[in-house]
Amino acid sequence: MDPVIIVGAGPVGLTLALALARQEVPSVVLDEGTGAEERRPARTVVLREDTAALLERLSGVPLAARGTHWAGWRSLRRKQVMREITFDDEPAPFHLAQHVLTSALRQALAGEELVTIAPDSRLDSVEQEPSGVTAHTRGPDGTWWRGSYLVGCDGPRSTVRKLQDIRFPGRTAVERHAVAALRTELPWPERALLHRVPPWRTAGPSAGEVTGRPLPDGVWRLDWLLPPGKDLVTPELLLTRVRETLAGWTGGSTPPYDLLDTGVHTVHHRLARRWRVGRVFLAGDAAHLLGALGTQGLDEGLRDADNLAWKLALAWHHGPHEALLDSYQEERRSVVAARLRAADQALPLLRGGGGLRSYVPGSARGHDALLTDGHLGYGALGAPGGYADSPLAPRHLEGEVPVDTPAGEPVEEVRVTAEDGSFVGLRDRLGRGALLVVLIAPGTGVWDRKHWVTAGVMPRLAAAVAALPHPAELLVAEEYPGAAAHTVLLIRPDGHLVTAFNGVRPADLYAAAEATLGGPAEAREEAEATAGSR
Repeated sequence: MDPVIIVGAGPVGLTLALALARQEVPSVVLDEGTGAEERRPARTVVLREDTAALLERLSGVPLAARGTHWAGWRSLRRKQVMREITFDDEPAPFHLAQHVLTSALRQALAGEELVTIAPDSRLDSVEQEPSGVTAHTRGPDGTWWRGSYLVGCDGPRSTVRKLQDIRFPGRTAVERHAVAALRTELPWPERALLHRVPPWRTAGPSAGEVTGRPLPDGVWRLDWLLPPGKDLVTPELLLTRVRETLAGWTGGSTPPYDLLDTGVHTVHHRLARRWRVGRVFLAGDAAHLLGALGTQGLDEGLRDADNLAWKLALAWHHGPHEALLDSYQEERRSVVAARLRAADQALPLLRGGGGLRSYVPGSARGHDALLTDGHLGYGALGAPGGYADSPLAPRHLEGEVPVDTPAGEPVEEVRVTAEDGSFVGLRDRLGRGALLVVLIAPGTGVWDRKHWVTAGVMPRLAAAVAALPHPAELLVAEEYPGAAAHTVLLIRPDGHLVTAFNGVRPADLYAAAEATLGGPAEAREEAEATAGSR
């Protein structure tokens, strides 16, 4: 079967190529650039802990040494500390330069036989037929590419989106920030901070806010919120902001600093009307733009790749699964739409006129809470959504029980015993295309696997797993948050919980697995026949 064509060689496209390769699906990445990464220290990304773990798992590159896990978070208003958080027991945001991330992904792909990266390949046409996709690229030699599917990961000005005539409505320039990357010493090493209405700025609409985010080697990214409009950010203005901010934070004269990079970051909010047209899909910035109030668009783009990869892999290996492929748009678009709605509701309160403060006493703390959610990935504004309402969610089955992870949400990391008897992290088993079935069995960790693998409920559960309609791996954990002994968890290949049962229930487990694949085989065949006749 033909490879998957991936248009765009940014972090989302490269991550998708890696994720497909881990599931033995070949791909061709069309890179309109030369393949050389431009070093831009002021262009950085903040990732949630599970997204950073996904990238490390796929690439095999220890990213922790190339970025910074924040030690804490501090927010201030004028001279008052509004909130201070130390990341001791909870996952910390991970911050690194985007060119460092892209280079790490390219490094991982360098020895990957299933992935071909084609530089200097600018897409100019896409043609679809029932059996595949044909793409043409401009370059030194115009080239035709044949693929099974095509995924546009080609950014905000996506050629794929335009060729498919997909609308991209939304709001332009909802925020603008002047940005600087510099090396200096601040009083809060490795602790990110948000300072609203700093006392050295004149009160009014231009008083704004400044954010400081640490990077390795004493480097900081500083962002100054700019007033609405298109006023030019001159070098003199930016240097003034740098000097007064550093002096204000250190309580004296401006400390020594080394300015590494500058820029202006403009945030747009947009959402593509469709994310799938036949065998063509959109992902990342080609499908959505967000980023106001500290939220991070790339984190969502990487979740797009993780969601789409296992569905494409299943269709590539086992034939079209239309309901499964349709679920990519239904799941991911609804999650991003909810975050955009939350941001659009918060923006007038935080950025407009008197906002909430005109009506609610003490609302400064409410504003701070919203901004903290955006920057740290909490709440409706910042947290990644789940798939509780997914078309793949099974209907209510007898024996379902709640655990601390709601159905449709990403599972927690716990230690499990694999089928070979080794102890591994649960997340280490994700992304291989298989469903995961996890039995909660306290005490199994202190005994060799051979002593319990044929005892109790294990033989019956192993038989039920072997009979599932899709390959599945049986794992055993001593505990899982909120799960009683003998609870059985069913987990998707991308790490989202399908459901949990109070014991071994082969028929219910089969029905839940079948729903996760897009429905019963008969219903899938009928849907695919209908799709083929369109």
